[in-house]
Order: sequence, then structure tokens, then C-alpha cells
Amino acid sequence: MHSEKRLSTEIDANVPTAARMYDYYLGGKDNYAADRAACEELDKVVPSTRRLALNNRRFLQRVVRTLSQDYGIRQYLDHGSGLPTQDNVHQVAQHIDPTTHVVYVDNDPMVLVHGRALLEQDERTSVIHADLRETDLIFDHPDTKRLIDFSEPVCVLFNSVFHCIPDSDTDGPIAVARRVRERLAPGSFMVMCQLVSEDPEVRDFVTNFMDQATQGHWGRVREEKDVAAYFEGLEILEPGLVEVSTWRPDTEVAPRQLTQEWIEFGGVGRIPLEK
Repeated sequence: MHSEKRLSTEIDANVPTAARMYDYYLGGKDNYAADRAACEELDKVVPSTRRLALNNRRFLQRVVRTLSQDYGIRQYLDHGSGLPTQDNVHQVAQHIDPTTHVVYVDNDPMVLVHGRALLEQDERTSVIHADLRETDLIFDHPDTKRLIDFSEPVCVLFNSVFHCIPDSDTDGPIAVARRVRERLAPGSFMVMCQLVSEDPEVRDFVTNFMDQATQGHWGRVREEKDVAAYFEGLEILEPGLVEVSTWRPDTEVAPRQLTQEWIEFGGVGRIPLEK
């Protein structure tokens, strides 16, 4: 396993990370020349990536708002949360109910530094430095135990992160989703989406490019059927598993994904109330 103690706390500005590349696409400032150069190379083959990143962020915000307003969720566990931007999970959720508790998890040391600085005055929110595959470590972490009551419904987020881990019988996306699902109370939610493409050339290019650029901190671009497998045993909320800009858009003129060389695909599943 990849314990918290073994994760590097050194920030290497010369090796791109998915979190910092995402930050760049969202217009953030917490990225380096290596991250920006990697994004520019990626854009040559998949030019819709900035729009995809923005749409994914809006999807996250709509999901949190929906689950907080319509389903009364007051606990969130966000895996692979990335660098702080505007309208983070805790900001969206606590705008609806200030008592909401949020735990962020990320293995990028820059996320840890910036996240803890941002949240040091917020006793209802915490950032854990851990690999998203370390379910036991995350669930048993003192901050998680302090903030999350797993006997009550919780929302667990895997938003645009499963493509960062490779396939594995024990640590691949399906195995991780299953482990987490088994720990959740009835009525809990799991939000899962990742980059997919039905074009094998796009899948191969992006997978190989990101694997090399991040020096192995990557999984693969998958297909829609792979994402559907993550939701085994869950009741999927309407409108089902979709390209995320079409998940309950705020308006009919909300931004949509314009090109389809790759898309962010997923949705929201609920633990059945009767197991």
C-alpha cells in the first residue's frame, strides 16, 4: 500500500502533475512551466481539454448543490480533490448549510500545502495527504473520524480521478469503488466520472503521453462501459451516466462539450436504502 508516510512531500516543478495541469486549465496560478508545456502538447491532439476541465468543475458544483439541497447530504469525502479553486466542495455545500463537514484527499504535496493554508480557520474541513487507493488509511485517518460519521449518509467523490490510476484487481478503479461502497451507510452517494474516448487512437495517445509526462502517475483513458462497471450495486440518479456537461444543467444554454475526441463521463450513484 501507499501509506501517507511514504508519499513524497517534495514539490517537483519539473514533472507535471494532473492536479497542476487541471489548475492551469481552470485559470489557476498554482502551476509551473512544465505543467503548462504538457497542456500545450495535449491540446494539439485533444483541443477541447480546457472546455472539458471547466465543464467538469461545473458538474462537481452542480452535484454538490443538488445533493446538499435535495437530499440533505451534510458530509463529503472528496478523493483526488486537486488544488483549491473558486467554489470548492466545502464552499458550495456550506453555502447551503454551514455545518457541513468536508474531507479532501490528494497525493499531490502542493495540494496539501495550499489546501491546509486555505482551510486552517475552518474546523469543519480538512485535507489529508494520501493516495486515493488507500481506503483503510483514509477512512481511519483521525481527521476523517473527527469529521465524518459513516453510520449516516455521506457523499464520496471520485471526480475526474480514476483515469489517474491503472487497472488492478486490488487497487484499480473497480476495486476501489467496491471497497468504499462497502463502508457506506444506505442512502449514501458516490460521484464517479473519468476521461473516456471511443476512439482507440485518442485513448492510446493520451494514456501514453500522460504516463510519460507525469513519470508514471497515470492510469488510462477508458471507455464508457468501463465507467459503468464502477456503479455496480448502486442506484444511478437521473439522467444516468452521461457526458458531464449534460448532467442536470442549470439552464438550456449552459456550456456543453463541443467536440467529442474525449469526454468526461460518469454520474451519481446511491447506496440502496434497503441492503
